[in-house]
Amino acid sequence: MKMSKKSKVMIYALLTAVAVYFLAPFIYMFFTAFKTEAEAIAYPPRLFPSKWLFDNFKNAWQSQPFGTYLKNSIIITVMTTAGQILSCSLVAYGFARFEFKGKNLLFMILLSTMMIPWDVTMIPQYMEFNLFGWINTLKPLIVPAWFGSAYYIFLMRQFLMGVPKDFEEAARIDGANAFQIYWKIFMPILKPSLILVGVLNMITVWNDYLGPLIFLHDRSKYTLALGLATFKGVHSTRIIPMLCITIIMIIPPIIIFIIAQKYIVEGTSGSIK
Repeated sequence: MKMSKKSKVMIYALLTAVAVYFLAPFIYMFFTAFKTEAEAIAYPPRLFPSKWLFDNFKNAWQSQPFGTYLKNSIIITVMTTAGQILSCSLVAYGFARFEFKGKNLLFMILLSTMMIPWDVTMIPQYMEFNLFGWINTLKPLIVPAWFGSAYYIFLMRQFLMGVPKDFEEAARIDGANAFQIYWKIFMPILKPSLILVGVLNMITVWNDYLGPLIFLHDRSKYTLALGLATFKGVHSTRIIPMLCITIIMIIPPIIIFIIAQKYIVEGTSGSIK
C-alpha cells in the first residue's frame, strides 16, 4: 500500500530524531576535542569551542608513538582479514558444494565451537604460543585467523547453498577442476559475503584490546587500542588528548562501514543476481 506524504514526513522526522539522539554524544565529543581543558569541563557546557584548537590532535598524537601503534594495527587488521577471507571461503566452499561422509557431523562440531568463549581458551592458547616462542610478537594475533572462524564459515556456507549447481556443472564441462571452480566461479559470486566478513573482521580486530594486552609486552608492538588504553592511564585527568586519540581511532571503522554498508544485507541474504 502506498504511503501518504504526511506519513512519510512523520516517519522521516522520527528517524531523524532517533539518529540525532544516538549521534549527539559523538557530535559533542568531536567539537569538544577542539576546546581547551577549561572549556571541556565548563558548566553549563557549550557545543562549539570559542577558539578552534586544531593543534590538540597533533599534540596528542605526538605525545606517544601512535604512529607505531597505527602501523601495528594496520598490519594485524590487513593480515587477519586476508586470512579469514581465504580460509573461511575455502572451508565454506567445501561444506556447501561437496558431499562426503560425516560432512554434517563435522559442520555441527564446527558450529559448536562458537559456544566456547575465548576466556576458556585464552590460557591454553597462551601456553601454546609461548611454546612456539611467539609471545611479544604479532604472530598470535595474525596466525589463528588463517585457520578460519566458525561464524564466518557459516555465513559463507549459507550464501553458497543458495547458488544453483548450474554454475559449477557448466565449469566442469569446460574442463575446470575444483579449485578453479572455487577461485574463478564462486569467489566472484561470494563478493558480498567476502566484503561482509572483511568489514566484521576489520572492526573486531581494530578494536581488540584483550588479545594485544595478553600477548604483547613491548610498547613497540602495541596496537592503537592498547596504546589508547595506556594513554588514558597516563592522561586520566586530561580530557582533550583522550578525545583526540579516540576520534582518530574510530574514523577508519566508520569509513569502512560507510563504504561497504550496501553489501552487508546482501552478504547475509544468500541470493545472487
